[in-house]
Amino acid sequence: MTVFSELGLSEELIKATEALGFKNPTTIQEKAIPVLISGTKDFIGLAQTGTGKTAAFGLPLLQLIDRQSRNAQALIVCPTRELCLQIVTEMEHFKKYLPGVHITAVYGGASIGMQIKDLRRGSQIVVATPGRLIDLIERKAIDLQQIHYVVLDEADEMLNMGFQEDIEFILQNTPKRESTWLFSATMPTEIRKVSKRYMKEPFEVTVGKVNTGNKNIDHQFYVVNAHHRYEALKRLIDFNPGIYGIIFTRTKLDAQEIAEKLTREGYDIDALHGDLTQPQRDKVMGQFRDKSLQLLIATDVAARGIDVQGITHVINYELPDDVEVYTHRSGRTGRAGNTGICMSILHAREMYKIRLIEKTMQVQFHKLDIPAGKDVCRKQFFHHMERLQQVDISDGSYETYLPMLTEKFAEM
Repeated sequence: MTVFSELGLSEELIKATEALGFKNPTTIQEKAIPVLISGTKDFIGLAQTGTGKTAAFGLPLLQLIDRQSRNAQALIVCPTRELCLQIVTEMEHFKKYLPGVHITAVYGGASIGMQIKDLRRGSQIVVATPGRLIDLIERKAIDLQQIHYVVLDEADEMLNMGFQEDIEFILQNTPKRESTWLFSATMPTEIRKVSKRYMKEPFEVTVGKVNTGNKNIDHQFYVVNAHHRYEALKRLIDFNPGIYGIIFTRTKLDAQEIAEKLTREGYDIDALHGDLTQPQRDKVMGQFRDKSLQLLIATDVAARGIDVQGITHVINYELPDDVEVYTHRSGRTGRAGNTGICMSILHAREMYKIRLIEKTMQVQFHKLDIPAGKDVCRKQFFHHMERLQQVDISDGSYETYLPMLTEKFAEM
């Protein structure tokens, strides 16, 4: 089994990986790092989200930059603010034993003035969202003339969000780049065109099959009448009392309305959609990450770039029309070797979508029935019993509750 010390990384970076508890590189890290530390080859890495791509490009970048120069030498472009901040956080851990390395995040929804000040102080690595980066370029507030390495992370997501022209503009404004590294979960035609136009004989690595699903995910679907969809959703949540998941809807109106209804009925849930201000979005994401919220309901656009570990379930309140969208939705669970469940609620007329997803992603769906009330009751009862068993009641006082429990069951 390969270890990080065999990949050609410096002692400082190996020490940082050990401090983080990293023992063995993931497949994308093992295949990408030896190629990228040369700094001379263009690179395409196709791998699902959650496979360790940040370390795959972040560690080589930290090894390649000149720490004695404060000029911007490496540019990482990613689709959203959340991913931008996440990359910076991980890179800060990686550079723990590399004094003199500075990393700046630039993204929308925050003070551009403060970001300009940070850039002027000097940063070897800049992590940016496309829109804010274009703004800084047009203001002449960032100098890309000394950029040697450009990383496009979650390239397919950026194209889905309409950033193709921005990406091409950015590549055109980095004339001295020695290599371009593109990471993506899927390889649509538009990305292939960009790679042919701006990359020279890229070294390509594919982890798993492109557009295929994570084998750790159990894909389930439930057929209901349209007007029973909301009740079906509640049953699925109730039947999985330990759920920590994301529910996807087509529209922000659906997301908000369903979140409000579920909140009124006592569920720990909030909505994430485009009408939220940045502080509101940060608050919701903070609560979800620290598990104050058990459920997050979101539109595809609002959820882009979110990377939260430990998600047990993804629920499609409605199936998307695009297989790639389903790939991204389902890929938010079953990460880092864990298992996950992706449940879809659909009408009988949508069965063709299931067949298309199965064929394209090479996965098998399981058709299940919406749990009956008695099954939900049993599941909830034993879930709470397991939690109670963890409480120390050595004096036997639990016996005083048995008559009350019997009375409550009689009322059901």
